[in-house]
Amino acid sequence: MNHIRILDGGMSRELIRLGAELRQPEWSALALMETPEIVGRVHREFIDAGADVITTNSYALVPFHIGEERFRSEGRSLIELAGRLAREAADDMTDRKILVAGSLPPIFGSYEPERFDPSRVQDYLKVLVEGLAPYVDVWLGETLSLIAEGDAVRAAVAATGKPFWISFTLADDAGAPEGDEPRLRSGETVAAAAAWAAGSGAEALLFNCSHPEVMARAVTVAAHTFRERQAVIGIGVYANAFEAEETEGAANETLHHTRTDLTADRYSRFACDWVEAGASIVGGCCGIGARHIHNLARCLRG
Repeated sequence: MNHIRILDGGMSRELIRLGAELRQPEWSALALMETPEIVGRVHREFIDAGADVITTNSYALVPFHIGEERFRSEGRSLIELAGRLAREAADDMTDRKILVAGSLPPIFGSYEPERFDPSRVQDYLKVLVEGLAPYVDVWLGETLSLIAEGDAVRAAVAATGKPFWISFTLADDAGAPEGDEPRLRSGETVAAAAAWAAGSGAEALLFNCSHPEVMARAVTVAAHTFRERQAVIGIGVYANAFEAEETEGAANETLHHTRTDLTADRYSRFACDWVEAGASIVGGCCGIGARHIHNLARCLRG
């Protein structure tokens, strides 16, 4: 399994663990405003844990979190800071190459595909892309709930010449019958998302911010779709640790509780299932910390 690329884990709870204060609506953006040194420490802890890829702390740098006025007045400088902190942490590692992924979040709110506005999305993505471009190696459109969000990211980064990954969040229905098709939170099928990815130019299709239990089926469907279309595209997974009853509706309104049963060992067993199904990029999302990534990297690298 030495070919597996290891991602970092969720940023926000690691920020809290190291002493940053987070509160809604700013959430993880608040750390960039008040304690940026802790953001850098989180990046370095994930690298020390074994991550090959760290993600910029730009997920909350959208009007949904910091407000329209602040986004226009301070957004660009905060976005650049997020990129610089990740780049510095990656470049400090001299014995192996660390990639920086530029996080491009759902502009109008996580888990809320109905709020997507194609007439306005590029105005906001443009600011994120321009601010992050000098610092990142690959673009990561993440926690996207519908295919149109993925296509908006594709269009936004096209002129940069850098590769892009698209990561969709799945409907958390672990109790669905085995034969049911896995779906995005929009209701679109994973098969449709994979078919779109096959023709999009994306370097990888990932699934994130959903329960570990629903990921393997999505990987299986994506791998099958890519084989059918003879598309050479990586597949990745980074699941969250949210409690089951807290994944309905909007994801940004409050602090979700995390599962106590999702130990580092158990998460690594899930990761082995994803790799068995065809994933070659594996990490963690909300509630998955450095200790999970350390164990995951140790297990997957043998």
